[in-house]
Amino acid sequence: MNNNTNEPVVAIVAAAGSGSRLGASVPKALVELGGMSLVRRSVLAMRDGGVGHVVVTTPEGCLSIFEAALSGLDGITCTVGGTERQDSVRLGLDVLSERFGPETIVLIHDAARPLVPPQVVTAVLRAVAHGAEAAIPVVAVHDSIRQVGDDGSRIVDRSTLRAIQTPQGARLGLLREAHEHVARHGLAITDDASAIEALGHRVVLVPGHHDALKVTEQLDLALAQGILDGRSRI
Repeated sequence: MNNNTNEPVVAIVAAAGSGSRLGASVPKALVELGGMSLVRRSVLAMRDGGVGHVVVTTPEGCLSIFEAALSGLDGITCTVGGTERQDSVRLGLDVLSERFGPETIVLIHDAARPLVPPQVVTAVLRAVAHGAEAAIPVVAVHDSIRQVGDDGSRIVDRSTLRAIQTPQGARLGLLREAHEHVARHGLAITDDASAIEALGHRVVLVPGHHDALKVTEQLDLALAQGILDGRSRI
């Protein structure tokens, strides 16, 4: 898909997770869904959404296995990631900085979300292209939520809540600055938007999609297979 931004768009696919909660004998990103690895599906989703080049961060000692899993795809660079996701993203940003300038649009995506629709990818990159400092896809929360504290629990108004997905997008220079700030101050973050907000920048929300569920446990894999089967019947 053409991203219609007239700008280069690149991505990092974070794929260094172990997959222990999936009970997999291989890194999670190499687990197959419908006969194709999660990481390959995630890379293809980025490409279909308008991304030109993708850096994939892998577990240590698995570089050649991932390169084999992504064979035949152009514009892919594999590099060893870190212990934590934010470490992997920072290392991926270093690789991109060797080839691309600070104003390049970067999308950061979790390989564990292999079925993100291309229109979500495109919505994120277009938001950044049109001036957003950072953009993230979100979906409404359907479950009732309670917040637990030392004095008990209370219901939370779910109409004000959104579940965060990936890819998350921003300019390369800002992302590097944000992740270096996080590393320098020892901050624990759960996503890239949090790193950018730590610098005082604003994050724009764009519509996500429930197909972009995160594969963490066996049930998630079964749900993803159901989504994939449904797509094949359309």
